[in-house]
Amino acid sequence: MKSVNIHEAKTHLSKLVEQAAHGEPFIIAKAGKPMVKVVAIGAPADKKPKRLDSLKGQFSIPNDFDRMFEKEIEQMFYGEE
Repeated sequence: MKSVNIHEAKTHLSKLVEQAAHGEPFIIAKAGKPMVKVVAIGAPADKKPKRLDSLKGQFSIPNDFDRMFEKEIEQMFYGEE
């Protein structure tokens, strides 16, 4: 996404707004720090990360998950005892 400083935004506001209206949002920054995001009205919001609820019921986690292969892992770290 394009980022412009305040001075550039003031100078080219008409052009930038026109681009945003056509689906090219931009960020206005002050001293390199992002301040605002300009997007067209009615533009779709940023997509949220997809949840994995669709996998519900597809697998199960054993009750002893945190202790699985405990002996084997200890042997790898500490050797045979």
